[in-house]
Amino acid sequence: MDKTLPDLATAVAGISDGMTVMIGGFGGSGAPIELIHALIDRFIATGHPCELTVVNNNAGNGHVGLAALIEAGMVKKLICSFPRSADPVVFTEAYLAGKITLELVPQGTLAERIRAGGAGIPAFYTPTSYGTDLAKGKPVEVFDGRPYVQERWLKADFAIVKAHLGDRLGNLTYRMAARNFNPLMCMAAATTIVQVSKIVEPGEIDPESVITPGIFVQGVVQVENPAQEEVLNRAKAVYPEVSA
Repeated sequence: MDKTLPDLATAVAGISDGMTVMIGGFGGSGAPIELIHALIDRFIATGHPCELTVVNNNAGNGHVGLAALIEAGMVKKLICSFPRSADPVVFTEAYLAGKITLELVPQGTLAERIRAGGAGIPAFYTPTSYGTDLAKGKPVEVFDGRPYVQERWLKADFAIVKAHLGDRLGNLTYRMAARNFNPLMCMAAATTIVQVSKIVEPGEIDPESVITPGIFVQGVVQVENPAQEEVLNRAKAVYPEVSA
């Protein structure tokens, strides 16, 4: 099945109001900037999608990518592990104004909740967060004399992620640290859309180099020379650009 998509607008067309969307990346590494911006473009043109629940490692930086998504007013809830990053001004202002809610999850727990969602494991136990506010209201069990907190899986309606190479069948490779949360999110979402630097023919990727098999991917769109969040922020970029 050919999973290539003609453009970014088509790639994000299925995301609707109220959906849970996983967005890959660890800071700017592996963040699908172009897909996020295409989602903002659609919102500006139509008013949709909105009221999104977003799962990401952090809360965005500057005024591009995830931060721009929040600034546009499209996100009602953020599930993340690190809301205080380099320049989280957009999230901070929205949170203090009561425009967005936050579910704070320790980073290892966040990764495992996503992995559990993809593996079909509804709950697991971890010692992380025991005795803190993050564990309030959650079941606790004792194993070998040590208390463990029950955590539930995380699943999503959509995942939008960034990979390096992808073939027409959706098999993916990642570039170094850009791998991070992306493979887990591909598995945990009902629909996964991926931007890749280059689409190749089936067989051009060594099967032993495939990180995400195509069975977990529903669409691939080529984005040559993708933007990097840190570069955009050093240039003080704002998305969408506001004309004088």
